[in-house]
Parts: sequence; structure tokens; C-alpha cells
Amino acid sequence: MAKEKKEKADAFALQVKLTFTEPLLGTVPKDKAVYETYIAGLSENVDKTLDEEVATVPEGATKEEKGWTGFHTVDGQPFLYDYAIKGFFKDACSMLARVPGTASKELTAFRKHIDGLLFIRPRKIILNVNGALEPLERPLRAQTAQGERIALARSDCAPAGSWIAFTVVSLGAVQREAIEEWFDYGQNRGLGQWRNGGYGSFTAEISD
Repeated sequence: MAKEKKEKADAFALQVKLTFTEPLLGTVPKDKAVYETYIAGLSENVDKTLDEEVATVPEGATKEEKGWTGFHTVDGQPFLYDYAIKGFFKDACSMLARVPGTASKELTAFRKHIDGLLFIRPRKIILNVNGALEPLERPLRAQTAQGERIALARSDCAPAGSWIAFTVVSLGAVQREAIEEWFDYGQNRGLGQWRNGGYGSFTAEISD
């Protein structure tokens, strides 16, 4: 007797709006050479995206701006690439998988699922800034062979109340329950630089 075919999971799409409850810090070095050499080289499909991504790096590279991070921009408008959301998904799922009873704990090989079965549209997600971007400085401490070293890091910062909107498309293997769980987690750990300090936290509005 032939085995019955397993029921195919239905694909679905979610409309998402994230409103930042804490300032969002930019992650893009204001130095095209630094971005091209050290950052873009780590991106997937780098041969296809490198030139495009470098072209949207914010202008800078002055002596003052070395080490300063900001946002990708197009026509002066800051935006996030789609992979920032996928990176957040992986971070959230890896943490929530440690919590009994969560949908994330049931999702095996979650990185492959997120990479190959979830899609974010559009690729360039416009950041609607509440007011204007402002620089934020904070100290960074590191232990070296010569002892503790302290340096100042500076990032462009989108104030609380800024927001982004995009679509999440699932081919069905990743269920809505898990995706909503990840966005709920964003109230505690968000996007961008200095997430451990509470920056980039957000609330999510999700609809079909």
C-alpha cells in the first residue's frame, strides 16, 4: 500500500511594522574601504551584492569619522538591508530555543530554515526617522596583552519612535507562531549596535 503523501505546509506572508522604543544605532562604517574589505566580505552572495552595498555606504572617511558607524542610504534616505532582519531572527531563535515550551525550541536546523525558507521584502527597508539622526558616543573596553584599553565608539542614532515596515514571506516550514515569538523578543533585544545595552528595542505590529 502506497504511503500517503504528507500534507504540504501552506506558504504565507505577514505585514510587519517595527516601531523603535529605544534609539536604533547604525552598524555601517562610514568608510567604503573598511566596509568593502572587512564587512561586505562576510556577506552571503557577496559577488552579487558587493558593489551595490558599497555604493550605499554613507559618505565619510574623514579623520574624525573613522570608526564612526551609520546607515546605508539611498537618495539621502537611511535604510536597512533585508539581511538585518534575518540576522535578528537567527539571534532571537538561538536564544529562545533554550526556553522550554517555545516554538523556537521545536525548530531544528533553524539557520537553514531562516536562510532558505524565509524571505524579507523589500530588500532595502526604509528607516522612517522620528526627527533627525544624531551621533551617540559610548566607551568600549577591551582586555589586551598590555592591559585594559578604552576607546570611544560613535554611531549615528535614529531616535525612539522611528519605524520600519516590510513583508515576511514564509514557504510554510517556519510557522507564524515562531516568527511572532521572535518579534516579541525584540521588546527585550532589538536591532543594530549595542543591543546588550538595550538599544534598538522595538514593538511589532503584525497583520496578514
